[in-house]
Amino acid sequence: MNYFAHPTAVIDENVKIGKESKIWHFSHIMSNSTMGISCNIGQNVVVSPNVELGNNVKVQNNVSIYTGVVCEDNVFLGPSMVFTNILNPRSAIIRKDAYVKTLVKKGASIGANATIICGNTIGEYALIGAGTVVTKSVKPYALVVGNPGKQIGWVSKFGHRLEFVSGKAICPESLKSYELKNESIKEIK
Repeated sequence: MNYFAHPTAVIDENVKIGKESKIWHFSHIMSNSTMGISCNIGQNVVVSPNVELGNNVKVQNNVSIYTGVVCEDNVFLGPSMVFTNILNPRSAIIRKDAYVKTLVKKGASIGANATIICGNTIGEYALIGAGTVVTKSVKPYALVVGNPGKQIGWVSKFGHRLEFVSGKAICPESLKSYELKNESIKEIK
């Protein structure tokens, strides 16, 4: 075993877990899920069957990642945030064949207690504020807050809000430049 699992963690058969990953107290990693290298799965997390987590995914306490969710590399999932995987759930109707895919692109962060409605894509390096309810797909680098979620700005790869002047902005931490054009941004090399 080239990863750490706390003795209280439950890891089903047919699971792929990358080296140097850590799985903490009372978490359950279910069959046919995959996890890349250097992931950190906090306390009381459920990773459902067929979930895909990339490298260096950080999952905070009390998160359930349901079937249909794919998280690319360097994704952050804040404490108690929620994914859904059915658009019209009913207790008496089994819809396991109707799970809807949700994609969280590389570098995106989702804040504590946010809810992500299934069928949406969270763009690369997007930042979803705490408590936000995401009801539609989110653009790369977008800053989204509220219920329903609304884009209120843009962030850098380092997660700092970008202030654009004449279509250009600089991240205060990395000092990288960004360009805003046609309602999308890109890092200037």
